[in-house]
Amino acid sequence: MLHYISGGQRSGKSDFAVRQALDLSDNPVYLATSRIWDEDHRARVQLHKNSRDTRWENIEEEKYISRLQLENRTVVFDCVTLWLTNFFVDHQYNVADALEEAKSEFERFIQQHFHLIIISNEIGMGVHASTDAGRKFTDLQGWMNQHIARKADKATFMVSGLPLTLK
Repeated sequence: MLHYISGGQRSGKSDFAVRQALDLSDNPVYLATSRIWDEDHRARVQLHKNSRDTRWENIEEEKYISRLQLENRTVVFDCVTLWLTNFFVDHQYNVADALEEAKSEFERFIQQHFHLIIISNEIGMGVHASTDAGRKFTDLQGWMNQHIARKADKATFMVSGLPLTLK
């Protein structure tokens, strides 16, 4: 089962995903995809880690999620945006190459039999990016979100902490 949760920044996506996971499992996995960019970001990641209790298994993987063996587990994947950033940067901002590699990695990952709750941001609904790289990343994010949403069994859009069922 793949449950796709999207929404804007601070819309309640992660809290909703965590509650969903705990309804499904007593020992879910939290799959964090963020690279640590600076000390402020490191502190934010640590705050996230500290917010989860001992029921959670925390796994950090920046890109190669298909290497993880999560068969029959409940997994919160947080988040597509940070995961895609790693492909985008590693491909020197080439959208086509980053999208191709991310889609391929995602397809290998979802071959496992598990409950996957995947969080992503809807960044194209806000202010138009002022830089070329920002506009390219917005496109990349939108295309990957569409790909994931098509594969999802269930899709939820979060607005102001409220879940709206899309699928």
